[in-house]
Amino acid sequence: MEHTDAPIQTRFRTSLGDIAATVVGQGPHALLWHGMFVDGDSWGRVIHDLAPHRTLVVIDGPGYGASAPLGRVSSIEECAEVGAQIIEQLDAGGRVDWVGAAWGGHVGMAAAALFPDSIRSLVAISSPVEPIDPVFRIKLIIANQVLAHFGPIPHLKHVIHDAQLIPAHAKDRGMTDVIDDALTRAPRRSIAATVTSFIINRGDATHRLPRIAAPALLVSGDDRGEWTPEIMEAAAARIPDARTRVIAGSRTLIPVERPAELAAEIVAFWSSL
Repeated sequence: MEHTDAPIQTRFRTSLGDIAATVVGQGPHALLWHGMFVDGDSWGRVIHDLAPHRTLVVIDGPGYGASAPLGRVSSIEECAEVGAQIIEQLDAGGRVDWVGAAWGGHVGMAAAALFPDSIRSLVAISSPVEPIDPVFRIKLIIANQVLAHFGPIPHLKHVIHDAQLIPAHAKDRGMTDVIDDALTRAPRRSIAATVTSFIINRGDATHRLPRIAAPALLVSGDDRGEWTPEIMEAAAARIPDARTRVIAGSRTLIPVERPAELAAEIVAFWSSL
């Protein structure tokens, strides 16, 4: 695939259906996989700063955006296989720099462990490696049933805003629209299938960390309880070549909340490789 400064829309055939992507930039390839409840547009605020350094392959994850809906339960491991399938279809020498936010970070960790020859480096942003709290899991199962049957009703949207954004940003229409627009574009049952697959059923990933051979950068905000800087440091200590950064004034959706700061950390990491 040619390097370009003008965005190119393309699709990749995978085991979870066609995956839509926007390709823009120049240099070695980097694959960007977004978090839950948003799609590839959530990277929009960092693309300008990253594109001079990499050819960015910005995907809509399975079930989101212009990608095929997710009609069944899947897993982080299967998403890692999808990532490897996409990389095989790129003119990238079989390797990419992986940048994942939340869900995308979980997938990147799995891909780096399971397909080490495909991942040149890994950036995992706001990606806890332990399963979700059991009490919260029960609440999420109930909320997901509502989502599957009625779609993203206003109450659920506000809950998602609060989980993704710090309180000040949850009142910022420009930021909440990134979430709301993505929820509108994706079929409600597809979103529900992703919640079951990648949050409710999320397993403990700490056993994979020592198998990540690629240089890694773990990033956290300063306001996400299950991925505090201290928890992140403990996870990084299990990875052979890892460094960490904390970005203040952010929770989960760091590419939207603090795009300039995040892009600067990613570029600095790439420059150090």
